[in-house]
Amino acid sequence: MRRLIAHRAFRLVPALMLILVLTATPGCRRRKRAPVEPPPEAEQASTAAGTPGSLVDMSDPRSSSQLLNGFYGIENQSWRWTAGKFSVMLRPPRTAALRGAVLVLHFATPEVVLTRLQSQTLTASIGGRALGSQTYTKPGEQTWSRDVAGDLLKGEMIKVDFALDKTLPPSASDNRELGVVVSSVGFEAK
Repeated sequence: MRRLIAHRAFRLVPALMLILVLTATPGCRRRKRAPVEPPPEAEQASTAAGTPGSLVDMSDPRSSSQLLNGFYGIENQSWRWTAGKFSVMLRPPRTAALRGAVLVLHFATPEVVLTRLQSQTLTASIGGRALGSQTYTKPGEQTWSRDVAGDLLKGEMIKVDFALDKTLPPSASDNRELGVVVSSVGFEAK
């Protein structure tokens, strides 16, 4: 019985060695699959390599290059104060030139600001063309959004300008002009 088992094992050794050799050689390995195209949502955010995206998350320091002016440093690892005028550079979604897109700004109006100013009106424009305005009279989380026509979204990158009608002026305790607290801004595909 032992001889039979030894004989069968001896016959398996060359087969196992052949398998090891074949799997160790590059020509016999499985080919890697071609990379899958990312879904449209994946193109929205800035990538790890720092490629500009359609969405700027204020908590991500890699997005800083898309903030052109009027934004202060990251606070609490999640948001940034703005000045009265602030601008951002955004990549439009792939189909934006044909279908348009929605510009969305997520921000908060702090109670300390509205207590002193009573209200704030936020406006936005692209290429000097007004996208609309909205007035805020209550503190808290806010979302400003507007449809943007496709003819404004032609090109690799789009500059979006925002303006507030009122801000807190610099003070002895903070030498910045303070507008609103932004958490994200970006285009959403239609």
